[in-house]
Amino acid sequence: MSALTNQRFVLASRPVGAPTAENFRLEEAAIPALGNQDVLIENHHLSIDPYMRGRMSDAKSYAEPVAIDGLMVGATVGKVLESNHADYQAGDWVLAYKGWETHSVVDGDTLLKLNPDLAPVSYALGILGMPGFTAYMGLLDIGQPKEGDTLVVAAATGPVGATVAQIGKLKGCRVVAIAGGEDKCQYAREHLSVDACIDHKADNFAEQLADACPQGIDVYFENVGGKVFDAVMPLLNTGARIPVCGLVSQYNNTALPEGPDRLSQLMGTILVKRLTVKGFIIFDDYAHRYPEFAHDMAKWVGEGQIHYREHAVDGFEQAPQALIDVLEGRNFGKMVVNIK
Repeated sequence: MSALTNQRFVLASRPVGAPTAENFRLEEAAIPALGNQDVLIENHHLSIDPYMRGRMSDAKSYAEPVAIDGLMVGATVGKVLESNHADYQAGDWVLAYKGWETHSVVDGDTLLKLNPDLAPVSYALGILGMPGFTAYMGLLDIGQPKEGDTLVVAAATGPVGATVAQIGKLKGCRVVAIAGGEDKCQYAREHLSVDACIDHKADNFAEQLADACPQGIDVYFENVGGKVFDAVMPLLNTGARIPVCGLVSQYNNTALPEGPDRLSQLMGTILVKRLTVKGFIIFDDYAHRYPEFAHDMAKWVGEGQIHYREHAVDGFEQAPQALIDVLEGRNFGKMVVNIK
């Protein structure tokens, strides 16, 4: 590939149900000339996150969808090749929010400079970036954990869930993790120090969860929805808090799930148990508190109080399959595509 050629994935078609490789198209394009404040970045790492499935749809949401033939959105970490911005020089590592491409030209005012001596630069896509920030604010601001609370966290070995579990332990909670498969549960017990981990694939998942929460549930960090929430709902204590971060089990649905309408039951539970249920979009709602998160998380990671796992795949061409794998729960840790 020429140094002046950009490879990028665009949205070729909108998926119906689960995305397939045919929904993406790999293109080559010339790199545009830099404007007055622009920076040219050679991207080394691409973040793959569940929210990307929503951006492939044209359903009304909190953000504009990716246009057909438009660049797939996503965060990247890369190295500055050329700069017309006073704050950046060639060789600087930066975090950018442009999309799925090997080279990006962006306004330097939108970048975040990274220090490779503090942590691996790819951590800016996970524990020190959006997923870590999501876990931090969702749990601490909405979940309001107190010492002795029972905290249940779904998708507990993913980048958000694993961070929630560990912050919960730091705050003195009894943490019950939910994950898919014994290998993930073993990791949660051994490396995240949770008090229990329940495999949601087990036939008696709901019974196992109830046994693990004899005092009920005070905080439930919602990443999944579906049958996991069905098992959680009867166990919620009066005054329980539910930060709603994601509903990955529903992202590929094309219709409402089959079965009885449980909305009235849910609303009745919210009323009788005085539940706090709050959805949030991290940078829309909490951007002003990013410095607080950055200070605390860098300290915890530096002191070894928070552990972090990446699931890295090599090769830019692997990006579509990486997203498909994330939506199917086949990743083990934060999914990152190594471009370089």
